[in-house]
This record gives sequence, structure tokens and C-alpha cells, in this order.
Amino acid sequence: MEPHLMPHATIDAAALHDQLSSTNPPHLIDVRTPAEFETQHISGAYNVPLDLLREHREDIASHLDQPVVLICRSGQRAAQAEESLRKAGLTNVWILDGGISGWQAGGFALNRGRQRWELERQVRLIAGMIVALSVLASAFIPYLEWVAFAIGTGLTIAALTNTCAMGMLLARLPYNRAGATCDAKGIVNQLAPASQTSR
Repeated sequence: MEPHLMPHATIDAAALHDQLSSTNPPHLIDVRTPAEFETQHISGAYNVPLDLLREHREDIASHLDQPVVLICRSGQRAAQAEESLRKAGLTNVWILDGGISGWQAGGFALNRGRQRWELERQVRLIAGMIVALSVLASAFIPYLEWVAFAIGTGLTIAALTNTCAMGMLLARLPYNRAGATCDAKGIVNQLAPASQTSR
């Protein structure tokens, strides 16, 4: 993946599209939830949810000797996954610039399934509802507006640290796990043949 790389360990959608038809295509690892992956994903991508990747990063990284491109909705979760894999010793790893949104904006094909809400949209809904309801209910229950303050503080911290506690909690809900067939052992078994045949 030499000449098409962009600074800061990212690769754009057009360059990735070209790489996928090369003789040594990269592994595509989509770190979104199984529900998001089922809704739409790039053909040939492996679904390795971010929490699973973090927990088993050494085992997963040991089976990745080809270039790896990490994918999420917009790049935030992929950046966290990149950090985890680099800590596990993997160096040939990049992030799809703009994530699935960038791929789609480039006009490239996606495999589509049952439509579900993306995790970021769920976070906006839940946070907005909590803030609105706590402010309204504070007219009847003293100090409830502090709940809205706590949510606002949490969102600020999420932006500053590029993490989201609410998103991580929502990712564990059955709605976001429905249809999941990915587990650490299964993922490693899928990755192993490709890495062995590339040697």
C-alpha cells in the first residue's frame, strides 16, 4: 500500500478502492457494531467490534501480516482501534479517511442488509432525550437540571478524549448485538488462512 497512503495513517476511499483490486489487497476490519455492519459494509470486510478488538488485540494482531485498513462510520472508532493494534505491535495499519460515510460519498459499492440506526445517531437521541426531559422535569423535581449538566459534561469529555462512554454502553445492547456472529476465536480463524497464504 505504498504510494496511495495519506499522512496520519489514513487512506482515502479512492486509493483503497484501487488497492482492493491489487495483487496484495489489505485486510478490511470494520470496528462498528454488528448491527451497523449488517446495515451496510464494504465487501470483504471483517466485523471486529471495537470492544472485542481491544480485548483481544494481541491475538488478532498476530494474525495480520498484510496491510490492514480500519473502518467505522466516520473515523473516530477506527482511530481508537488503530491505537490498540499499534500497542499490540502492528505497524501496517491505516484508517479509512471518512469511514463508511467517505466510502459512500465516493460512490463506491456497499453490501446492504437490514437497516438500523448507527451508534452515533443513537447517542444523539439518548443524550438529547435525557437533557430535554431532565430540564422539563426540573420544574417539578428540584436539582434535576444537574442531570442535563452531567450529560453535557460527558459529551464534552467524549469530544476532548475522542471516546464515548455512552456509545460503548449502547454498543452492548441486544439491539446492536443482534445478528452478531463475530467472536475472537472465529475472527482469528478467518484471518489465519489469509495471513498464512500470503507468506
